[in-house]
Amino acid sequence: MSAVADKARFYLEQAVPQLREFEAKGIFNADEIRSIVRKRTDHEHIVLSPGNKAQNWLDYVDWERSLEVLRAKRCRRLDIRASSRHTGEGRVFGILERSVNRHPGSLELWKTYLAYATKMRATKRYRKVMTRALRMHPAKSELWVLAGRKSARNGDMHAARGFFMRGSRFCTRDATLWLAYAECEMEWLQRMEARKGKKGGTAKAIQEQAEHADDEIQFGLDDSDDDVDENGRLIIPNPDSAVARTVIDDETASTLKSNPALDGAIPLAIFDIAKKQTFFNAAVAEQFFDIFAAFTSISMQAKIIQHVLDSMDEIYPNTASTSFCSIRQPLIGLDMNAPEYPKVLRDTLGRIKSSLSTTTDVKALSTRLRSWLDVLLSSADLDSGIRTVLEHTIKTLPPP
Repeated sequence: MSAVADKARFYLEQAVPQLREFEAKGIFNADEIRSIVRKRTDHEHIVLSPGNKAQNWLDYVDWERSLEVLRAKRCRRLDIRASSRHTGEGRVFGILERSVNRHPGSLELWKTYLAYATKMRATKRYRKVMTRALRMHPAKSELWVLAGRKSARNGDMHAARGFFMRGSRFCTRDATLWLAYAECEMEWLQRMEARKGKKGGTAKAIQEQAEHADDEIQFGLDDSDDDVDENGRLIIPNPDSAVARTVIDDETASTLKSNPALDGAIPLAIFDIAKKQTFFNAAVAEQFFDIFAAFTSISMQAKIIQHVLDSMDEIYPNTASTSFCSIRQPLIGLDMNAPEYPKVLRDTLGRIKSSLSTTTDVKALSTRLRSWLDVLLSSADLDSGIRTVLEHTIKTLPPP
């Protein structure tokens, strides 16, 4: 235990300057500082003990973060502006760094580390931590999805696609990554669709995305902590150090109009490649259908949905999933108050009748139809005549 006590003392002594600042500026009184030291000592002894667990580190991080929140509130109440926050944040980063070194197999610790780096807007540290996490857990689809979605939110679809495609080589046991990739591409198509009527159109949107290339997480780069100083304090990047560069030339801009990616080629390719994976089944195909059906503002949505339905009819004919998707197809993106809604609903009711007579699982299909029709009936704007028809249809469904 003497080794544990020595290590704990080493880390505790690093917090002494901050505690002295608390006392000098009246942020915490002497009794509160003693309580902080006592609680911090307990946490250090626990996480440094031989049998420590990942949850012990998470508890320590939560306590340090709550202390930092309390310090910030006290500073605002006492109008203390000279108290720097980087010391507390740097301490949390230090604990998280020690935690992933001690328990590299804990996915929860890596996700907590990444979430905190995102909250603190520590971009360089986030990139390095994400790179290490992906190297340590290449088969964890949630990490690849997290990295891909963050790049997509930052406007860098090139990096996002790189993450999703690289992760698809490792994550072949379930459809989580593939579904997230398809959804991310549909969100990108939605953004491109929204830019068509604006100045610059899709060409300007793609150029803006390419300008975020400096935020890409790249493998093989050195992991030196050039974003912190010798005391572990975060360094604010210099915006003037960015080098201007040409992103899109005239030749590239001229080919954007015929870009297959803008016609939904990538979501279709994701679905077609997913069909060849071992995890693919009727339920996964229905999940793809649900994702594509949610983006009603995309002009090529009908083509993508029809492609999914054709594949389901070919591979899984008359299953409950295929029949349910086929029944819902005509009403996707159609407003209940539209003049053509009653006519389309009549076609849908005909599909319900025919599907119930041909499906291989009547009970499963009936249960799904009942839930779906209940959702339609919950709309306050539904016409009274249509409401009567839907209520009658529910009564005629086979019992689950």
